[in-house]
Amino acid sequence: MVDENTKNARHKARMQKTKAKVDERIAAAQEEKGLLIVITGNGKGKSTSGFGTVARAAGHGLKVGVVQFIKGTWACGERELLTKAGVEFHVMGTGFTWNTQDRDRDIASAVQAWEKAKELLADESVDLVMLDEITYMLTYKYLDLKEVLAVFANRPPMQHLIVTGRACHREVIAMADTVSEVQSVKHAFENGIKAQKGIDW
Repeated sequence: MVDENTKNARHKARMQKTKAKVDERIAAAQEEKGLLIVITGNGKGKSTSGFGTVARAAGHGLKVGVVQFIKGTWACGERELLTKAGVEFHVMGTGFTWNTQDRDRDIASAVQAWEKAKELLADESVDLVMLDEITYMLTYKYLDLKEVLAVFANRPPMQHLIVTGRACHREVIAMADTVSEVQSVKHAFENGIKAQKGIDW
């Protein structure tokens, strides 16, 4: 039977090896640049994850802008909180496309929101831009993919960009520095539980 001193010694040796590997990776990662972060997948929490980074950036005094596609002008807890912290918001305003059922109106609204996004993505004073649910605009072909990719690629070198939404286009994923995929294991809505204030919106 192994005594506690031996267990502790083995644990310490393992942690020292782990620390050495982590320290080596930190030492090797010295480049600084604006990151393109994609949060995609079918699970709940993509926008929530993005807003967590927005809150972190705002907490450090960075200048942040958010453009919300799809979600309309109804109450949004993150928007209510983060505008008070100085985060600039622009909202597409038409809501879910299955509610409007008007493709021409949706395209016009998407283009208008994209114009605001382009302003933010050209502004060197903006440290972080979040384009919430823009992936749908590319899936539905409301926005031109080549133009979107060009604007992403030509934004200020130190500006960070977060893209959220399901089914992110493969070319955006290829361009990204960090990609996280949120998968659904279970969702309350599927069991007849309605979306609730402070939890879902």
